[in-house]
Amino acid sequence: MTDAPAPQLDEPSPANKHHALLRTMGLWSLVVYGVGDMLGAGIYVTIGQAVGVVGNTVWLTFLASMLAAMFTGLSYACLGSRYPRSAGAAYIAQRAFGRPMLSYMIGLAVAASGLTSMATASNGFAEYFSKLTGPLPTRLVVIGFIIVLTMVNLRGMRESTWLNILCTTIEAGGLVFIVIVGLRYWGNVDYLEMPQHATIGPTSLVLQGAVLTFYSFVGFEDLLNVSEEVKDVERNLPRALIMALIVVAILYAAVSITAISVVPHAELARSGGPLVEVVRRAAPWCPPILFTGVCLFAITNTALLNYIMGSRLIYGMAQQGLLPAVLGRVHAKRRTPHVAILALMLVVISLAMVGDIKVLAKATSVLLLAVFTIINLALVVLKNRSGEPKGTFEVPTFVPVIGALICLVLIWHAQIWELLIALILLPAIAILYVL
Repeated sequence: MTDAPAPQLDEPSPANKHHALLRTMGLWSLVVYGVGDMLGAGIYVTIGQAVGVVGNTVWLTFLASMLAAMFTGLSYACLGSRYPRSAGAAYIAQRAFGRPMLSYMIGLAVAASGLTSMATASNGFAEYFSKLTGPLPTRLVVIGFIIVLTMVNLRGMRESTWLNILCTTIEAGGLVFIVIVGLRYWGNVDYLEMPQHATIGPTSLVLQGAVLTFYSFVGFEDLLNVSEEVKDVERNLPRALIMALIVVAILYAAVSITAISVVPHAELARSGGPLVEVVRRAAPWCPPILFTGVCLFAITNTALLNYIMGSRLIYGMAQQGLLPAVLGRVHAKRRTPHVAILALMLVVISLAMVGDIKVLAKATSVLLLAVFTIINLALVVLKNRSGEPKGTFEVPTFVPVIGALICLVLIWHAQIWELLIALILLPAIAILYVL
């Protein structure tokens, strides 16, 4: 069954081999990339929603989410050490199943998730920027923001990495600041207290909360898309992915313990800005505008890293022959996929001009879970196929099997409207392939 030869994949042309992407990222810059991709302004809201479900056990839900994400993360780490390609999930699906339409749909589903996140972040940046400067034309700010990110992306991965390190440092620094100012409150509450309205057992309640907080760890998969720009990628990619997941889990758990120590969980759940409320009580001397600035850097990081991921994915799919070859061109001097970057700029500006696409963004998150399921199954196929290369980081077969099952459970718990929109998007992507 699994002894069939690996399907043949299109390789880069000689011209593009000569002008390949530049390998500038080491282990630590890749760890920062992963941490920055998983962290986001969303944690400032998600923690309040999670507390409303699980009460003071919110820290446990983040750890449970990390364990759930770790199974798929380990699968991606294994695949990254075996097949370090910019096309990422699209390449792996093609290698495992040899179905170009499936690979195309997977690639565009991942791209759609990144593009909608970037467009949503661009509108969010305009909203927060106006709080600092006063009212400004939203569309003008959005377009300016996207153009600046385009220029950074075109300049090169080294410059993009510098901006990512700056944004991640400030973004993570804001969360560390919350932990520091709230540390003296630790130990004041029962950290296993559940909401009084809970109608299910403690274990089920924590797992229900973990479904909500799982999305706080999404982003680790993007490391695969920058693999062609990583030094010693077979060793550095799996190590960086696992380290980033652990760092983010520790940070989330510490922040959630601090939050429920400072503010009673019932009040935290009702707050529109739960972490801002924590700072207001734990450090009343701290100006609220400080966290507006932190959110700006968090949003910038989200947009930047989704832009990098999307452009490398499109470039990789073009190299595979799944998209027009022109999208696979690399700038001779800057060694960046400039055509893919410029094409995505036009798409993101168009999406951002539509206005609020948060519903679409959430629906593409469901598609991303479907992609995770397929990639976990792809690893099962590839591990049991003779002739496939072994990576420097291998996992037993039960890891991708459990990873796939966890993703299916999360899809089952998705909102019905998210599933409906996702089901509409899938045939739309298939039609694009036929055209």
